[in-house]
Parts: sequence; C-alpha cells; structure tokens
Amino acid sequence: MTENKPPKQLLHLVFGGELTSLEGVEFRDLHELDVVGIYPNYAEAYAAWKSAAQRTVDNAMMRYFIVHMHKLLDPDPTHKAPTAGA
Repeated sequence: MTENKPPKQLLHLVFGGELTSLEGVEFRDLHELDVVGIYPNYAEAYAAWKSAAQRTVDNAMMRYFIVHMHKLLDPDPTHKAPTAGA
C-alpha cells in the first residue's frame, strides 16, 4: 500500500512594479511594489504572474517576476538541513 504524501512545497514569490527603464530591473518606487503572493508551486505562481501581467499590459514600464524562493531557502538541494539540537 502506498502512502499518500502531499507534494513537496516549492515556494514561489510573485511581485512586480514600475521600472525606471526598459533596459534594467530597477524599480521606480519600492514603496509601490505589488506583492501578488507566495505560492506552493510554479504552476500556481505562473497563473498569478500571468494574471497580474495581463492586468497591466497597457503600461510598458510595469513588470512582474516569479522568484524561486525555494532555491534561496536551500540553494543546494543535495544539502540536508541540520536536525534540531545539531
């Protein structure tokens, strides 16, 4: 009998804002960043990114991004996290 485990959580952050130029990734006003949300997998993050990007399609300076938070939290997937008390 196989055990039903939930899928591994791979957190993704979706956010965006107005850029200072089309050539870089510097935001015009950090206080105005739109944090869309944090999602448990890429598919959900992509759907949220696409929706946010489509809402702002008329503003050429507005960009949305997906950040792979799980890679920042554990950049070496072969590394085992220490156990409590270690």
